[in-house]
Amino acid sequence: MPAIRLIVGLGNPGIDYADTRHNAGFWFLDQLAQREKVFFHEEKKFQGEVARVRLAGQDIWLLKPTTFMNRSGQAVVALALYYKILPEEILVVHDELDLMPGCMKLKKGGGNAGHNGLKDITEKLSTPNFWRLRLGTGHPRSLGMAQPVADFVLHAPSSEHKEMIQECIAAALKTTNDIACGDMARVQRSLAKYGSPKPKTNPEKNEEQ
Repeated sequence: MPAIRLIVGLGNPGIDYADTRHNAGFWFLDQLAQREKVFFHEEKKFQGEVARVRLAGQDIWLLKPTTFMNRSGQAVVALALYYKILPEEILVVHDELDLMPGCMKLKKGGGNAGHNGLKDITEKLSTPNFWRLRLGTGHPRSLGMAQPVADFVLHAPSSEHKEMIQECIAAALKTTNDIACGDMARVQRSLAKYGSPKPKTNPEKNEEQ
């Protein structure tokens, strides 16, 4: 498989959104950058914050779009075109309603499941043929909540669910050398134990959101 040359973390810019579920992709990239001791800088031509790391001998761009979620594709396609990066060389890390907290999956292509960031990236790249690391946040219905989805993703998870998401991020970060080399089958095997739903605990049901 082709090596990954661009890792995109999805989220919304600004302190008001920093701790929200929709920013799980930003959390992943921030921790990767911190581990590798690199710093993000604003790149207006790419409409995002950009950093570069070297993993397993490969140079990889890190991108946090600053366009807000529903226009994420503008940033992705701008950087990809500039550096001649193909869709199959892109990994997008994002929050996933269809997986419970503590679950994650790596997949290539497929639908967008109502995720506006993925939808815009697919439209701007003219293909769904890019990799996705799906970090489970749960869906308000699966968590027994009446909260509208749009409101749910723009609020912070409970401390318990945040810890479960962070456990997934920590495990995924251990696979970044394999990601860099494009050995996605090995990454999928490494993350397979996180693919099954966790027991349904809901510390959020009675919280004011």
